[in-house]
Order: sequence, then structure tokens, then C-alpha cells
Amino acid sequence: MRNLARAAYGAYAYLVFAFFGLGALGAVLLVPGLRRRRAIARTAARLFLRCAGMPLTVKGMERLPAGQCVVVANHASYLDGLVFTAVLPPRFGFVIKREMAGVPLAGAMLHRIGSEFVERFNRTRGAADARRLLRKAVGGQSLVFFPEGTFSERPGLLKFHAGAFLTAARAGCPIVPAVVRGTREALPPTGLLPHAAPITVELLPAVAPPTGESRGAAATELRERVRSAILDHLCEPDLAAA
Repeated sequence: MRNLARAAYGAYAYLVFAFFGLGALGAVLLVPGLRRRRAIARTAARLFLRCAGMPLTVKGMERLPAGQCVVVANHASYLDGLVFTAVLPPRFGFVIKREMAGVPLAGAMLHRIGSEFVERFNRTRGAADARRLLRKAVGGQSLVFFPEGTFSERPGLLKFHAGAFLTAARAGCPIVPAVVRGTREALPPTGLLPHAAPITVELLPAVAPPTGESRGAAATELRERVRSAILDHLCEPDLAAA
């Protein structure tokens, strides 16, 4: 009976996702204006989480600067991007692995809400993507990174890649560390069936780039400080040290 109930809930959650996801995709394909399209995606993400029995609690929104910033969060599930779409205002663009650009329907949605795709395996293309991100950041774009680049089957924080921190150091804007909890339980990395589970996002105090240092040194210091803050609040193992 328990397995039957889980399967029934999983089917329901996927139907709810399809309903709101396809509705939002149709809207963003037709509606002009990036901020409007992002606002539609934000509303659809919130409605999905509410109807799917995944109540979302947000802490520390007052710590989000009114101006440009970079948000950096831990990565635990495929739900993380959807959760931060629901949480953050529509001025934020998401930095996503380039493989997602080719996923049917999802790729179209991500393109229309102004996501930035980055290459992870081809160095030449990856460098070009990094330069494009820097131009966006210097031009005032607020961005969201999951600097682990992936998530593991077991709880814990992986090492951070440097891109988010080089971008913030070059743009001279603060980084807001964020911790997401509950998405691993709601959609486990090793399973296909989602579960009804509460989700919490906590924004931590912003970290400003150090002054008087080279961009490389500033990025390294930012990465260490931000990762330490996330690790302290996440209360999960440090997988980079394993």
C-alpha cells in the first residue's frame, strides 16, 4: 500500500508539473519582454510547489541587495532551479550547463527566460561562455549559480568551481550565499518518483569582493568565504575534503 501511495503521488506530481510547465511554456513563447516571461515562470513555479504538496519557506529575503548581485547556492536535486525561480525576483538570470539547452521543451523555456548556458567539457567553448558571462555581469546582470556544477547521490557539499566568483570579482558586485534544504527529499537524485516534502531556502548575509587584490585572488577569497558560509548552515558533510 505504501508503494502504491508513493506511485500515485508521483503520478499526480508529474501531472501537476506538466499542467503548469506546459502552460508557462505557452505563455513565455507568446509574451514579449524578458521580465514578464520570468515573472510568468516564477508564478508557475510557485503554483507547482504549492499544488504538489511541497510547501516553500524562504528566510532572509531582506538580505538580497536591491542592486546587482550574484546568488550562489548548494545543489541537491533537479528541483533546485525551479525552487530558486519561485524564490527570486525576475531580474535574475540562471547559469545552467549547456546540455540543458537541447532538452525538448525545457530548453525552449530556459532560452525564453534568459538563462545563460555554459559549456563544461570543451575548453574553448567554455572560455567563450565565461567571457560572455563576464560581459553580462559587467553590464549589470544579476545571476544565479550552482557552483558545484552537479549534485551527488549522498548528502554533502562538493567543491566549488570558480566561475561565479570570477564573475562577481570582475563585476565588483556582492555574492549572496543561499542554502536550499528539502529538495533532495522531494526529488531524490537516485529516484524517479517525487515525494511530498517541505522545502526551505535561506539567504545568508552578502559577501562583498575584497578590495586591493587581483581579480584572481579576490575570486579565490570569495569562493572560500562563500563556501564556508554555505557549509556552516547546510549541516551536511564536506565532500570536497573526503
